[in-house]
Amino acid sequence: MSTLEVARIGAVSAHTQALRSGRAFFLCVGLCLAILNGGGPPLVYAAEPEPMTVDEAAKLGEEFGVIVGDVDEDIKKELKLERAQGVAVFEVIGNSRADYAGIKVRSVIKEIDKTEIRNMLDFGKAIKRGMKECNFTVGTYEPADPGDPVGWGVNFHFVGCKRD
Repeated sequence: MSTLEVARIGAVSAHTQALRSGRAFFLCVGLCLAILNGGGPPLVYAAEPEPMTVDEAAKLGEEFGVIVGDVDEDIKKELKLERAQGVAVFEVIGNSRADYAGIKVRSVIKEIDKTEIRNMLDFGKAIKRGMKECNFTVGTYEPADPGDPVGWGVNFHFVGCKRD
């Protein structure tokens, strides 16, 4: 082993030892504080993002005013898309926020408030955040009107405050 390799290994082990002793110090401080505070949790943990299920995403979609599902290979072929990505709108519920925003059946939701939507889980998380806000945007690919030579178009829909 060369002198350089020995020095590198020594530096790495010294660095590792310093990290370990630092962790031990903070662990001891945390445990002491926990004992002084009546045994509460010694450390504050960062909040984990709330888990999202496809069923919860679908229910949030209905609350927003759409019946949606993942773009799978069949939908990709039917809508003549390049990739099986996004969330397809199967139905728009009348007098809903989605209806007032102009979301259309057969459109594909690709973005909510600048967050890319690749699947139902992305949709659920983004629509949950968006509906907590008063205003947000939804970006869609939409089929053009029959006879339109251009084909699909990208649209951004403004979703305003819910009105009673």
